[in-house]
Amino acid sequence: MMRGAQVMFSLILICFLASDVVWKAQAVWLTLPKAARTKCVSEEIQNNVVVLGDYLVISDDPTRETSNISVKVTSPYGNNLYHKENVTHGQFAFTTHEAGSYLACFWADGSNPGGGDVSVNLDWRTGIAAKDWESVAKKEKIEGVELELRKLEGAVEAIHDNLLYLKNREADMRTVSERTNSRVAWFSIMSLGVCISVSALQLWHLKRFFQKKKLI
Repeated sequence: MMRGAQVMFSLILICFLASDVVWKAQAVWLTLPKAARTKCVSEEIQNNVVVLGDYLVISDDPTRETSNISVKVTSPYGNNLYHKENVTHGQFAFTTHEAGSYLACFWADGSNPGGGDVSVNLDWRTGIAAKDWESVAKKEKIEGVELELRKLEGAVEAIHDNLLYLKNREADMRTVSERTNSRVAWFSIMSLGVCISVSALQLWHLKRFFQKKKLI
């Protein structure tokens, strides 16, 4: 009985640690130079995942007017998901329809009043971390342990989906690798055949040349 309780405690601890990893949002600090240079944040995200991002320009000097920035978020295939100019804060939210690397790019506008570097805080959340659990709790009238169990269930599903995604990616990469190896092997055989053919032609040409010159 004691051993069963220890196993159960270990499983709960693992679930909590896993959920902490899954729920953890990615907070990023960006320093945009005064020159019109772009800085981007990217993340590999699978299909049908909710993405939520909050960004805010942080001013080092409260007495100075806050600088404006421009923001653009694109999908792995270059589709424009969000684009704002001359803003100091904002939020973007979308559900992914393509698996791959999603890109959020920031750049300072040339008309910044301070003329110096611009600091931007980006809170990037995906999947279970982007879910509004307060709304879920109010809608389904759950709280306490039941709500935490619901969060754990969502975390386990997210981990399972992520493992399936990684498994599919690994299978695709293995297929591409095998196809590439096969093409390289055929190319090597063809190159060897061409080299042998050229060598044979050279020997034949030299033999005829020496026969014409009556050297052999």
